[in-house]
Amino acid sequence: MSATKMFFAGSGGQGILLMGQMIGSAAMLEDKEATFFPSYGPEMRGGTANCTVIVSKDPISSPLIFESDCVVAMTLPSMNKFEPTLKPGGLLILNKSLIRHAPKRTDISVLEVPVTELANELGNAKVANIIMLGAFIRATNVVSSQSIEKVLHNVFSGKNAHLLDLELKAFNYWQN
Repeated sequence: MSATKMFFAGSGGQGILLMGQMIGSAAMLEDKEATFFPSYGPEMRGGTANCTVIVSKDPISSPLIFESDCVVAMTLPSMNKFEPTLKPGGLLILNKSLIRHAPKRTDISVLEVPVTELANELGNAKVANIIMLGAFIRATNVVSSQSIEKVLHNVFSGKNAHLLDLELKAFNYWQN
């Protein structure tokens, strides 16, 4: 397997960095190499947030990427910024709830997921990122669903244990 290079992007407070961290953690559970490189604006909640994640069977020389295999965009500005980084044939997964414009490129695959509406169906808008994570994993298989579920158990333990059932339900909520 060659390296899979990904951008996750949205606004601060949408759980963008958590998605990237969870994929990196799941990759390590599978004895894969992984990098996670966060970037966010000074505003934090409501500002821009993005991260690069690379998963590979082989050593990774740098966490920086200039061309991606997959972009997850939770907002229109994020799609506009990172869509050009996709390789031809790459995958753009977008939050259809907040992105009402079609991507400009025609040489990529697009998966539209209405994560905000789905999170509202579950009764908690804060799980939109986990719904998106589930859609991403099913679309890419970069790591297994079982590994992500193990990470969810680790992340939502202790004082956050009461959230675990909802997070697991959110992860498995959207099926493409």
